[in-house]
Amino acid sequence: MEDCAATPVRRPADPSSPSPTPTPSPLSLRQWRPAAQRNLRNQWSRLLAAKTRWLDAAASGRSHAATLVNAYLSRSYMPGMDLGVLKGMPRIRDRASAKLTHKEVQCREMLLSAYKEMVCAMSDLVKASHAMRCFSKVSSGSPLVRFTDRQDDLNDLGDGGGAPVYRWISMLEFENLAKELVEMFVSELRLKTDCLGPPVN
Repeated sequence: MEDCAATPVRRPADPSSPSPTPTPSPLSLRQWRPAAQRNLRNQWSRLLAAKTRWLDAAASGRSHAATLVNAYLSRSYMPGMDLGVLKGMPRIRDRASAKLTHKEVQCREMLLSAYKEMVCAMSDLVKASHAMRCFSKVSSGSPLVRFTDRQDDLNDLGDGGGAPVYRWISMLEFENLAKELVEMFVSELRLKTDCLGPPVN
């Protein structure tokens, strides 16, 4: 994306949103914008990495869940299942049922592990979405202005006074986009949590 040299102020469209900081000076904006762009790239990279972790864990969870269901159904049908030439083996049904029960236990453990990995990925998604803003940090005794994703000055909201970070896209719009993305995964995680019931006996 191309850096914008102009410094128009873009106020948030939502009246309920917090008002941006007063418009900083052109010099302050020239110092703030590259740091803000760099921080946004870093946070969106974190979002992408966390999303990849989520998708991998979700795919693993689906695989374990399918195997768990198949093992449970096979064990349920075992008493009436036609075993063919194997039916003459002593206690074949009991042994097969015991193996399927053990497989169910393993699949539950792996399914829970996949769910925990999704929760960790969700935590990283939320952290990255909350670290979009770029705040100025002035060291005592030093004229140099540094920038960080942590707020030291309550008067600095880290949004460049509503000025665009890239083109005409402000910090607030980047935050709203990240929030929308995270809420999609939050909703899916809640759905998966509701689907996790007590172990099947």
